[in-house]
Amino acid sequence: MYAIVDIASQQFKVEAGMDIFVNRLQADKGAAVEFDKVLLLQDGEAVKVGTPYVEGAVVKATVLDDDAKADKVLVFKKIRRKGFQTLNGHRQKLTKLHIDAIA
Repeated sequence: MYAIVDIASQQFKVEAGMDIFVNRLQADKGAAVEFDKVLLLQDGEAVKVGTPYVEGAVVKATVLDDDAKADKVLVFKKIRRKGFQTLNGHRQKLTKLHIDAIA
C-alpha cells in the first residue's frame, strides 16, 4: 500500500514504515502529525485518484528530527577577465518524518 501525499507544497510517494525528509515543518521532535492532502491511494489492485484529494484518506507520521540539514549546495559566480569570483554555500533545514500508517 502506498500513497502520494502533498506535504509542505511538495508531493511524496510514501509507504508505511518509511523515513522521508521534507521542508521544515512547525512541529517538535516526537510530535505526531497528520496529512490529509492525499492525491492518490493504492491498496493492492485498487487505485483511488482524488479530485483533487481522496476523501477520508489520512497519512499519519511522527517527527524524528526537526532540525536536520540537507547536503551542501555550492553557488559559484565568476565574471571572466575582471578578477571577480565568489563561492557561497547553503544547507537547507529539513524535517525528518517516519510514516506510521496510511488510513
